[in-house]
Amino acid sequence: MAQKDVLLTKQPAPQTVPGCELPPKLYDVARNTGAYTSSGLATAGFRTAKYLVDEWFQTCYASYHQAFADRDQSERQRHESRQLAAETEALAQRSQEDSTRKLGEHMQEMHCWKSELQREVGELVAETDLLLAQKQRLERALDTTAVPFSITTDNLQCRERRQHPDLVRDYVEMELLKEAELIRNIQELLKRTILQAVNQIRLNRERKETCEMDWSDKVEAYNIDETCARYHNQSTDVQFHPHSAKFEESASTRETWAKFTQENLCRAERERLASSNLRGLIDCILRDTAEDLRLQCDTVNLAFGRRLEELEDTRHKLEHHLNKTLQEITDQEHNVAVLKQAIKDKEVPLKVAQTRLYQRSYRPNVELCRDAAQFRLVSEIEELTMSLSALREKLLEAEQSLRNLEDTRMSLEKDIAIKTNSLFIDRQKCMTQRARYPTILQLAGYQ
Repeated sequence: MAQKDVLLTKQPAPQTVPGCELPPKLYDVARNTGAYTSSGLATAGFRTAKYLVDEWFQTCYASYHQAFADRDQSERQRHESRQLAAETEALAQRSQEDSTRKLGEHMQEMHCWKSELQREVGELVAETDLLLAQKQRLERALDTTAVPFSITTDNLQCRERRQHPDLVRDYVEMELLKEAELIRNIQELLKRTILQAVNQIRLNRERKETCEMDWSDKVEAYNIDETCARYHNQSTDVQFHPHSAKFEESASTRETWAKFTQENLCRAERERLASSNLRGLIDCILRDTAEDLRLQCDTVNLAFGRRLEELEDTRHKLEHHLNKTLQEITDQEHNVAVLKQAIKDKEVPLKVAQTRLYQRSYRPNVELCRDAAQFRLVSEIEELTMSLSALREKLLEAEQSLRNLEDTRMSLEKDIAIKTNSLFIDRQKCMTQRARYPTILQLAGYQ
């Protein structure tokens, strides 16, 4: 029977293989014809309730063929299933071994990074402790500078109590002013260095905290990976996690993971190197400042020593002149007394001479003559008058000299008192206080 064409209600879909007409298939339908048929004119073209023998054999053959085909397909499927199961088992085993090996490699690498972070944290802690010790030295040195500054300012204030003319701007005062300026500059330098050390300590601690956090994360991740590496097919604490195979958007890559730790280590090492350099700088600053202060202290002490020698020498000279002046005053007072006595001694002869002339002026008549005696008396009076004038003039000069000597004595005594006061201020006040000047170890912050 020829296959009839199929009616289409819509356009057929395009095909990858061009379509072609199939050869017609003929079907032979057995008819109940023959001598033993029950067909007649009324049953022509219809089957009876029973099958033919050929149909029965065909049905059996079809069942045999179908059973054989099903068995063959089943065997192929069983073979393919065993092969697939073996392949998947081997693949799963290889994948699990490879995953375990990768976990081990990652754990080993993580252990290396963890050790580096732990080492860096330990070095940062040690470096920060050393920097803290240097900071304490700076603070002790800054506190110690208050002592020399108070000594210097007190020296300047004490020397302001010197009296004129010793109230001079001498080289001692110049050196004291230099010392005060030096101490102020050193104090400012130490304060700036302390702030720099505090900032560096803060940076060290920040880098330490960053490394510790990274180390803590790696320890936690290492423990997780270690737990994962211990899992096997016989583990009882494994279960399905269907959504665990997807990658998290915030997850890092291998490169960023290694770069993160490497950058943390680089920053920590950079801060540690900066801290080490700062410690060296602090050590140099403390050593130089201590040496500068002690050197300036020695310079001021030398200036005080020279000034004290000058004051002592000046006072000794003034005392020597005072002694001579006192001796001269004594001699001059004796001289004045001698002159007064000489004047007094000349007054009696003058009275005698004048009385003689006065009495001779009463001689009568011609007896009142200018004889030799008269001339001698006149000349005697003149001589005595001249002598008295000279003695009186010399007495005035002696008294004026005595007054000058007294003024000089008073001036010398005043100068000696001023010099004594200056010596007391410089020696007893200033130098006694400067004996409390800190040592170089104290100025360097060691004590």
